[in-house]
Formats: sequence, C-alpha cells, structure tokens
Amino acid sequence: MTDITLKVEGMSCGHCKAAVEKALNNLTGVSKAEVNLAAKEVAISFDGTQTSVDVIKEAIEDAGYDVIS
Repeated sequence: MTDITLKVEGMSCGHCKAAVEKALNNLTGVSKAEVNLAAKEVAISFDGTQTSVDVIKEAIEDAGYDVIS
C-alpha cells in the first residue's frame, strides 16, 4: 500500500468531503480516502499496482475540485 496526502482546493462543507471521498473510494485499488476539510487535504491509501497518483488526481478533478501541487 502507498499512502499520500494531496492538497485540494474548493472543498468547504460536508457535501464536498463526501463527494471527494466517494470519487476516490470508487476507484479500483483505493482502500481508504479521508478528507480533512480544515487542512484542505485528502489522505489516500492505495495499491500502486491497481491505480496511480495521476488517476487519483483526475478523479478529484472530475468531481469538481482542484488538486494543488
């Protein structure tokens, strides 16, 4: 398993948190995604043989949020 934390702009409420977590948890290979609204971050655990950071970033952006960095 690989653990990463990404900065995400545009999240401001529980709905935003749920949308990002749902988008990531639906990806094959992601075992856990947890948003910290106060820090504007999402912590993700995933299997690098089944998905990639680029796919994860794309899922966040497809949900309507911006990945910073």
